[in-house]
Amino acid sequence: MKKQSGSTAVEFALVLMIFLTFLLGIIDFSRMLWTWNAANEATRWGARAAVVCDRNATVVLSNMQKFLPQLTAANVTIDWYDAAGSISASCTAANCSGVNVRIVDLDYQWISPIGFGTHSPIPMPGFSTYLPREIMGQDPNSSAVCS
Repeated sequence: MKKQSGSTAVEFALVLMIFLTFLLGIIDFSRMLWTWNAANEATRWGARAAVVCDRNATVVLSNMQKFLPQLTAANVTIDWYDAAGSISASCTAANCSGVNVRIVDLDYQWISPIGFGTHSPIPMPGFSTYLPREIMGQDPNSSAVCS
């Protein structure tokens, strides 16, 4: 009986390592799903700001950063479409027909110690939202969207 006095502590330590590995993996996977959802919502919010505001990419990006602060101008692509449906660099509130906001090159970084064998970032898919033009330059409900 004396030779087994520390066996409970060793067994607990082994089980705790496996339990914590699964727990941290579940938490990290949940963070990845949250980031996925936030990126999807950021594109919707950015597209909304783009169709309401008058071709202001800075406002679109700042609205998207409310959901994903790590977004930069390099991650966000905004395409305005003219009445013919082609991408236009010069459409205005009078002749733009819609906008497509995309998030590209977004990576997710694992923080749990397992990281599936690597600690390199995992590339996330592209996120995109298209909305038809509304009343660019003004929001009838709030002026805070375009500021």
